[in-house]
Amino acid sequence: MSLFLSRRLLLTGLGAGSAALTLPKEGLAQAVFDVNPFQLGVAAGDPLPDGFVIWTRIAPRPMEPGYGMPRQAMAVTWEVSADAGFGTIVRSGEAIARPELGHSVHVEVEGLEPGRPYFYRFRVGSERSGVGRAKTAPVAGAPLAQVKFGVAGCQAFESGYYTAHRKMAGEDLDFVFFYGDYIYEGRGNRIYGGTSTQENLRVHDGGEVYSVDDYRRRYAQYTMDADLQTARQSAAWFVVWDDHEVDNNWVSDIDQDGSPAEVFLLRRAAAMQAFYEHMPMRRSAFPRGSSMQLYRRASYGDLLDVHLLDTRQYRSDQPCGDRFNANCSDIDAREAEILGEAQQAWLFDGLNTSKAKWNTLAQQIMVMDLDRNPGADYGVNPDSWAGYRVPRARVLNHIKQRRIDNVVVLTGDEHQNYAGELYIDERNPEGEPIAAEFVATSISSGGDGVDQRPDMAAIQSANPMLKFNNSQRGYVVCEVTPDRWKTDFKVLDQIHDRTGVLSTRKSMVVEAGSARLQDA
Repeated sequence: MSLFLSRRLLLTGLGAGSAALTLPKEGLAQAVFDVNPFQLGVAAGDPLPDGFVIWTRIAPRPMEPGYGMPRQAMAVTWEVSADAGFGTIVRSGEAIARPELGHSVHVEVEGLEPGRPYFYRFRVGSERSGVGRAKTAPVAGAPLAQVKFGVAGCQAFESGYYTAHRKMAGEDLDFVFFYGDYIYEGRGNRIYGGTSTQENLRVHDGGEVYSVDDYRRRYAQYTMDADLQTARQSAAWFVVWDDHEVDNNWVSDIDQDGSPAEVFLLRRAAAMQAFYEHMPMRRSAFPRGSSMQLYRRASYGDLLDVHLLDTRQYRSDQPCGDRFNANCSDIDAREAEILGEAQQAWLFDGLNTSKAKWNTLAQQIMVMDLDRNPGADYGVNPDSWAGYRVPRARVLNHIKQRRIDNVVVLTGDEHQNYAGELYIDERNPEGEPIAAEFVATSISSGGDGVDQRPDMAAIQSANPMLKFNNSQRGYVVCEVTPDRWKTDFKVLDQIHDRTGVLSTRKSMVVEAGSARLQDA
């Protein structure tokens, strides 16, 4: 059915008692739908002391070509309330959903009170969205007793259900750090061929994604999941990407598949546009061709500064041909980069000037230099910081030499839980560690998992800085106070159906003034 307000539709609407219908504003499509257009839910992100971004995308039929929308802009109204019943609306307005951006809406709400929850919703025509909840950040530098937040990522749609998202939504978090791999770009596969061949629980729609429309449909398939929508509506998210939002193990203008750089940059531009269209991000992140400003900083009172990093866009190629468990001279290449010069300078400046009790590097790839090949030649994951020893040492030396205390690194990508201590040379860990690292497992990638894989038990035995490892699905909750940082590793017994049971597999603590990990 056409979504333009035709004479026939207008008469039908008036006949049904819709006397409030008016003619559209010049150039705007009339909002008349036979399917609720908020199929992708709502979300909030990047909170500040006076507000946050609220997001939605108007798409009544997200998986169809054109996603059920006219090729015209459409007016969307929004409301923010101090209470869940919307009895006290404190901010409201109108935004324009444009076809050039997939009819997505990003509203930067301002003028709110710091450090408190708010509720928000959207309306288009007579249709209303669900209600989202988000907390503003406390005033920067103000005394703060605690911040509690979640860490999650790696949600391969085909690998299992998003039970972890539903459980995380019940945690009453100040925010969520989503470390990346919101989508996976590969083609649909009914059969997963791992160590044992099995049938995937869910299947991607279509082949590998390349165009903006391809990426939009893939984001839509993921975002229509009810458990994921519940998590996105429960708290404000700080979102970054890893690799699968574009292509597996991509860095800079290299896609690992052999495409010419100029061709891959076209795909990267499409991927970044679709990423922005589906994430609650500020206009400062608006894509510029094949580039996007992802790294940014958030402050929570005098307690926590969050440095959100981008370890893909400015990185040099992986060493050793990107072979896992590799060892080659290129690991020590002096010209290697992970953050790039500009982002590294930005990070160092932020660490140097921070007045917060704790600083966290919220990023994507493991910083621990694990020996992945115990009992034989030393081997690393070249797609982690271990494959880039010179830039890795620069960051850790800066923290050490500047005596920046209470630094915690948050990581994803590995589809496992890890907790470890960071040293310049982790083959010879001497003295006190420089920082602690917590790696959050996947929401679904890897399937049900086990408590600890046999190969990982051997790796943990060979790497004394690694204090904990687990290979189940779930998420992490961090509770930070002036005196300590506590990380709870929340895991599910299975994700092959939606009845998985959640438990806290391990709780670990870092006391202020020390980077040593302790059991809680």
